[in-house]
Formats: sequence, C-alpha cells, structure tokens
Amino acid sequence: MKIPINRWSENDRPREKLMHKGVNALSDAELIAILIGSGNREESAVDLSKRILSDAQNNLDKLGTYTVQNLTKYKGIGQAKAISIVAALELGRRRNLSEALKQEEIRSSFDAFQLLSPLLSDKNIEEFWVVYLRKQKVTGISQISQGGLDSSLVDIRLLMKLLLEKEATEFIIAHNHPSGYVQPGESDREITLKIKEAAYTLQIQLLDHIIVGRKKYFSFADQNLL
Repeated sequence: MKIPINRWSENDRPREKLMHKGVNALSDAELIAILIGSGNREESAVDLSKRILSDAQNNLDKLGTYTVQNLTKYKGIGQAKAISIVAALELGRRRNLSEALKQEEIRSSFDAFQLLSPLLSDKNIEEFWVVYLRKQKVTGISQISQGGLDSSLVDIRLLMKLLLEKEATEFIIAHNHPSGYVQPGESDREITLKIKEAAYTLQIQLLDHIIVGRKKYFSFADQNLL
C-alpha cells in the first residue's frame, strides 16, 4: 500500500529535505518529485519519478529528449506536470550552454564540442548550427535549420549572409545525428564542401564541421576532410 509523502518522516520528504539539508542532498528522483508534486493512487511522487527515470536509463540527458507527449503517457503525469519537467530540463540545458559560452576561444574540436553539446546532444530531430568566430574568439552562435529525424536542409545563401552580418572571419558548422552514430554520410561531406567553397569566395574560413552525438562527436578537421 502506498504511504502518502505527507505521512513520511519530515527528513524524507523531498521539499523538507531540500530546506533542511540543501539541494545536493536530494536524488534526481526526489528533485523530479518536487516538480510534479504528487504521484498516482499506486505510486508516490518519488516512486513515479523513479520509474520515469528508470525508463530513461537513469540518464538525465535521455530524459531531456522526452516530450510532453512522452511524459503524459505515465499515469499521474498530466500536461501541466509534463510541462514542468520539460521546462526544468530545458533550463538545465540553457545553464550548461551559458557556461560553455563563457569559453572565449576555440582552439580544438573538443572545445567546439563542449560548446555545442548542450545544444545538440539530446535532440530528437536533426538541427544545423553555426558558430561565428573572429581570430578564434566566439562572437555568436545560431541555429540555421531544423530537419526531420535524419536530415537537415541548409540554405547556403542564408548562411553566407549571416556570416557577413556577424563580420565573422572564421566559422564552425555543426549538426547532430539523433541516432547517436556520428560518422558522416555522403550528404554531410557534400554540404561541407559546398559551404567551404562558398565561404572561401568571401574570404571567410571554415574551421570545422562537427557532428554531435550523445557524449561523442566527429570532427571533419581532425580527420583532414576539409
């Protein structure tokens, strides 16, 4: 029989535990339980949160790929609760990005991956991004396009326009492979060459093309494909 959280020992209740012991004392499931507030007739908020996390392989990055529709399939998770979870995970992603953007220079493919990973590593659809640089210093970053599950259309003219507007002297392009497999396909190689050639006519250097997977990446520059 489920024991309601309000009948737990005060030290075991997530909200009270946070107040008395600090946020670091709480498990991921307890933090999610605070977001959803209540569970269902069979499960407490903590038990329900544990089950959701278990389905996500206890991986917050994977949980970050869940949509509102994915979450409302769980008994006890309505639209409002699902939105709270999605919003909280998005805040965490944006916090990671703001930390990455403090990095003033990109001197390696790993530096680029660290910058781009919070944006791309847990997306369910393919997206194409550009990092604007001047003397290897990051001056901006923006999304160029969003595609389907395995493709992303790139408007090269739009990309060149943005590079000129940002007064970039170098740039890095990046996209994700939602499958997690980061090896480039023939279309990846073709679009990279076209972008490099278009930028060359404007005296803007393409430094790298990064394909982002979950926790790993592929660098065209590292593999001498530029």
